[in-house]
Amino acid sequence: MAIKQYKPTTPGKRGMTTQDFADITTKKPLRSLLVAKKRGSGRNNQGRITTRHKGGGSKKFYRKVNFKLAAGTSAVVEHIEYDPNRSARIARIKENNGTYHYILATQGMKVGQSVSSGEESTIDSGNRLALKDIPIGSTIHAIEMKVNGGAQIARSAGNSAQLMGIDNAYAQVRLPSGEVRLISEQCMASIGVVGNEQHQNIKYGKAGRSRHRGIRPSVRGVVMNAVDHPHGGGDGGRHGIGGGKNHGSAPKTPWGQKTLGYKTRRRKSTTQFILRSRHEAKRR
Repeated sequence: MAIKQYKPTTPGKRGMTTQDFADITTKKPLRSLLVAKKRGSGRNNQGRITTRHKGGGSKKFYRKVNFKLAAGTSAVVEHIEYDPNRSARIARIKENNGTYHYILATQGMKVGQSVSSGEESTIDSGNRLALKDIPIGSTIHAIEMKVNGGAQIARSAGNSAQLMGIDNAYAQVRLPSGEVRLISEQCMASIGVVGNEQHQNIKYGKAGRSRHRGIRPSVRGVVMNAVDHPHGGGDGGRHGIGGGKNHGSAPKTPWGQKTLGYKTRRRKSTTQFILRSRHEAKRR
């Protein structure tokens, strides 16, 4: 995928870039794999905002992507499609019995390519196998964390992990963050790198384009009043964060939680599966 530059016909388009959609082979998604999606605007089932800065945006349908393709599945890629709900492209595949699925499109995936799942599958990009059947050192994505739990790791555009080794029924996988983690060798993963790798280099150029994506404005805490944010208030105008009588000792969230150097990880029971922390490289 390449990045396309706009002609600077307006101030907003100067510096704005967009995706190259040349790899997309159809504009019509399969209706049987679409679901109407209602925008929650960052609210939970009680109507309270749990994720700020969300709301509005263009209407979109959700594509039902199959993140746990059944073992023994053999299909052919019919189309590469755009998915408004994720950064990666999706591939529409068709089995011999006529069943359709959506899967994540890997880097270099083409129409007519064969895709399979299970221990009989070859080590080719897009195929899905158990970690124990994948050669050491392979690049993988869409990795399960629990057996038959569906892919959870390395699903966004340009992302991948690496299989480092297998020992005592557990595979050592180096995640995109740099963390090395133990995952059951029975868990499934797809071969290759997720496509659309240039997605992170897109420049949106203007605020309105973010609003179309459902992203609302964010306001800095230092420009708020003291009643609204721990960084707010202060006599005499502008001030820094982290010092002074009104600000405590460190930057904080609107609810007083520290934002730098404060550990918020809750699932301590899974620490035993982490061989190398993602922070190790920073400490050197």
